[in-house]
Amino acid sequence: MNIMATPERECKPADYKSSVKPVWCPGCGDYAVLLAFAIVVVWEKFNDAENNVAREASAVATVFRLSEGLSPERRAAVRAAMTLYLKTAISKDWAAMERGTGDPEVTRALTDVYTTVLNARAGDRSNEFLLTEILRQLDEVSSARRSILVSADGNVPGILWFVLIGGAIVTVSYTFFFGTPNLHAQSVMTGALSALVFSGLLTAIVIDHPFAGPVKVEPEALVHVFEDFAGAPGR
Repeated sequence: MNIMATPERECKPADYKSSVKPVWCPGCGDYAVLLAFAIVVVWEKFNDAENNVAREASAVATVFRLSEGLSPERRAAVRAAMTLYLKTAISKDWAAMERGTGDPEVTRALTDVYTTVLNARAGDRSNEFLLTEILRQLDEVSSARRSILVSADGNVPGILWFVLIGGAIVTVSYTFFFGTPNLHAQSVMTGALSALVFSGLLTAIVIDHPFAGPVKVEPEALVHVFEDFAGAPGR
């Protein structure tokens, strides 16, 4: 019985290409969807942070305007407390939020505003409706600030970053299995895909923390309110 040995066939680049393509294409598509989802989420949260700052500034401005209906003494007390809150929020909260936290001094300043308004309400029942509305606006300030502080610490979970970065490495690495006779074309293909993937990752990383980094939400809305009602802030 003759057993004929079958010579081993040399594996050519085209063979790698044909075997890798059915795996790489669906995997690349799944990763693209996941990366796009992450970018959309952080972008929406970034916009929410901007809107919350504007909401806080609007409520603060309303408190200043409503205080005009109080007696001179109580109006001065409320405006002084509100001015102190604005100054500390602008100068200290933003610096703290770059580290993902809020500044406790700003929290105390907001508490002092509540105390001032509640004392005015207890001593003057004739303006009870007006003071109730001021308290409602202070609740809006507090709610907006709480939302801002929550978003300052980032929005993408750590496990998702692991998947995104690992997926980027795997996706780009697969291009080395595509057999291309032209080294220049192979380099261009790998470089273009790497640039596309990592630029998407960079976008998500930069705007994941809305109050830190080169692209961040600034306290301009609060600064404008301060300038309108209390003068120029010292930052």
